Order: sequence, then structure tokens, then C-alpha cells
Amino acid sequence: MDVIQVPRIAGALMFLPTPHVDERGFFSRTFDRDVVAAAGLDPDAFVQDSISRSRKGVVRGMHVRAGAGEAKLVRCSYGEVLDVVVDLRADSPTYRNVEYFELTGDNQVSVYVPAGCAHGFQALTDPADVSYRIDRAHDPSEDVSIAFDDPGLAIEWPLPVTLMSDRDKAAPSLADATRRLS
Repeated sequence: MDVIQVPRIAGALMFLPTPHVDERGFFSRTFDRDVVAAAGLDPDAFVQDSISRSRKGVVRGMHVRAGAGEAKLVRCSYGEVLDVVVDLRADSPTYRNVEYFELTGDNQVSVYVPAGCAHGFQALTDPADVSYRIDRAHDPSEDVSIAFDDPGLAIEWPLPVTLMSDRDKAAPSLADATRRLS
């Protein structure tokens, strides 16, 4: 498994597995505590694993947590998504940078999203499963959403948006959400 620093988001990493492919399909290690530790992360810091299934065109996000934030490893375990990370850490050298990742069930790439960065994705297939490994227990009072189409983010979603949660539809502007993070 290789690790690559993401240049546009300080502290973000990509973990590139080595799938072993044969006539049956493939086998791939998607988490390796030694590789994670060698990359400078505490592999024991992750406390929760979650998965979402989305239909083609669904956008989930943009989400970030107030307080201490939330770091996560994100991977598309089935299908394809366009994954988006926005650095909202005011003291970061990559503040307000947006980075895109094509995550697929075939490549099994994981993206490490540092605490203080907003995260979201759009499903490019029907279905698309996204797995999350999170470093803090969920506290709904710390949830902050940002409008997926906020002009300040200028995210280029590849497909028309077909569905969103009510929370994401009503998400405030980047400016309003940022005030909650200060």
C-alpha cells in the first residue's frame, strides 16, 4: 500500500492499495495499521466505521464538524463517486482549497480527510457504497452542513443532482457555516 500527500489540502493523504486480481475478482487490503502509523496517523484513533449507499446523482454533503472536528478515512467500496474535500481550517496554508478524488470500488483508494475539512461526494453509479472510518463518536449537535452549490466553493459536480437529504437541501451558505466553526 502506497501513501501520497494531497498537495491542495494540508494533511490530507491518499492510501493506494494493491489489489490482487484474478479470474475470481480481486482481494485488496483497505486498512493497514502499520502503513497508517508510518504516515504519521494514530491507527487506534479511529472509533467508528460507517457505510452509506447512494443512487446515481445523489449528493451527500458538504459536511464538517464543529468543536474538535472529525478526521476520517473515506473509501468507495462499490461503484464510483466523485469525492470532494474543502479545507476550512483558517490557520491552514491550504485554507479554502477544494480537492476532487475519483473513488471507485475497483481502485479501493482511501482518502484521509483531516479534522476541520468539509467533505461530500456525488454518486456516479447506481448504487455507490462509501465506507467511513471516523476518529470521534458522532455528536449531532456538532454537525455543520454547507450548501453543496455555494458559489464560494464553486464545486463542479459532474452530474445533475437527483436527490439530497432535507438537511443538505436546507444547508446554509459557506459564510454562515464558517461562523459556526469559529
